[in-house]
Order: sequence, then structure tokens, then C-alpha cells
Amino acid sequence: MQKRDVSKPDWLKIKLGTDKGYGETGRIIREHSLNTICSSGRCPNQNECWSRGTATFMILGDICTRSCGFCATKTGKPSVINDEEAFEVAQSVKLLGLKHCVITSVTRDDLDDQGANHWFKVINECKRVNPETTIEILIPDFNADVKLIDIIISAKPNIIGHNIETIQRLTPAVRSGANYQTSLKILKHLSQSGVYTKSGLMAGLGETPEEVEEALRDLYNYGCRIVTVGQYLRPGPSHIPVVEYITPQQFDYYRDYALKIGFDHAFCGPLVRSSYMAEKALDKLNSSA
Repeated sequence: MQKRDVSKPDWLKIKLGTDKGYGETGRIIREHSLNTICSSGRCPNQNECWSRGTATFMILGDICTRSCGFCATKTGKPSVINDEEAFEVAQSVKLLGLKHCVITSVTRDDLDDQGANHWFKVINECKRVNPETTIEILIPDFNADVKLIDIIISAKPNIIGHNIETIQRLTPAVRSGANYQTSLKILKHLSQSGVYTKSGLMAGLGETPEEVEEALRDLYNYGCRIVTVGQYLRPGPSHIPVVEYITPQQFDYYRDYALKIGFDHAFCGPLVRSSYMAEKALDKLNSSA
């Protein structure tokens, strides 16, 4: 990896305009004292998503026990879990009128159950209050403890995602405390448990197209059926620099390649993120059922 970013191309320029929907989404999130990965992760699509009334809720606080070189989320000693969070998330989903809800979390290595039971509580409450809303979750690795992952599976969300984030060669430099093969095993366990499984990775960290193809094959072979590939954007000067800005044409190639090898859905583009337009995959799944 090089020491500084290359120049950002025109296709990554983001329209920053907001509308009434953006303000209303922000108000609901603030009033319920919730965290979102949109803000904590400095997502480039926050304005667009909030303006159309969608957001990705981040539970278990806003401080992660790991320190990945690509991630803008704060790291350190997490605070006590908010016992009202399940209620607050469920009510926010209702007020926003979400048809598809996406929830993620920080990693909580400090907890005996790493937050699995809190996950279960949040999912169940969201389903109780919003029975017509589909639920997609993006989980950490839980240190590959399948008993903890099974707690979450038992809550029966519609989609469970777990990101490999990057190709195998770069994993040690990019992910803190995570392992490429461990993530694949988690995806396999999810798939074998009957879960519709999703994963994602970033491009522009120094990987080759062949390595991305290999990662896509690995994901598919381990049971993943929805994949996202997006451009890595450096959150700040202390984070890993961008090595390359991948062209929209190359992202189109990754999408076509993923679909060719069997993925049900592949969302690939410079501004694609794990939860960006997440409802589209489930809409297509339901329409083909």
C-alpha cells in the first residue's frame, strides 16, 4: 500500500443537497438516541439515503473494540448497553415507515456473549412492532463462536450479512482481529443454517482484478448469494490510504462476473456500500418467489 491517496476522479463527486426527508430522518434518529453507520462510518450515501427515509441502524453503542485501518467508527472502551435500544430502534423503523430495515453493530469483544442476546432482542422487537417490515442485518465475526451466531439466526432475520471487506492477501493489513478464512466459515455456517447470506468487499486497496475474482468465487462457494463491491474511500489521515480508484467499467465487470458464477444479486459500483439500496435484493427475491 502506498503512503498517500491518489487524486479522486470525477465519478466520485457526491451531490450534497438535502431535502425535507433528510431532516426528518435525522430528527427521528436523534430523538431516539440512536447510532447509524451512515454517520459513524462517514458513508458517502448518507444524504441520498436519509433523504429517501432510510438509514442503517448501528446497535451496541458507537465504540468498537477493534481498530480496523479502513473504518471510521470510534475504537476504545465501549459504554454500557442501552437497555431501551430495542424499543427505540423498533419505534424508529415504524416512524420512518421502513419496508426494509438494515441493522449493524460495532464489535463487542468485551462482552461475554459479544452482544448476541442484545441482537436477538433488537431483531425480535423490530419484528413485533413492524410485522410487515423485512429485516437485514450485518454482523461482526463473534470470534467464530457459532453458538452465539445461532442465537442471532434463531431470531430469523430475512438476510444476514457478514463482510470479508477485502481480498485474502490484504486482510491482515486491513482488518483488526479478523481472519479471511474465519469469515468464510461464518458465511458457510449461515448458509447451511438456511439463511439468505450476503457479504461485501472494498476495492482500491491494492488488490488485483484476479484477486477480486478469487474472493467472489470463495464467497459463492461458501454459500453467499448476495455480494457488494464498492470503492474504498479513506475516512481520515490516520486510515489506510487509497491505492487506486477503480473505474465504473471495472465495477461493471465485477458485477457481471459475480452474476456469471452464480450470485443471485451483485451490487458493484464506486459508491456502493453494504446496505446501499439493500431493499432491492429482497424485492427481486420476493418477486421471483
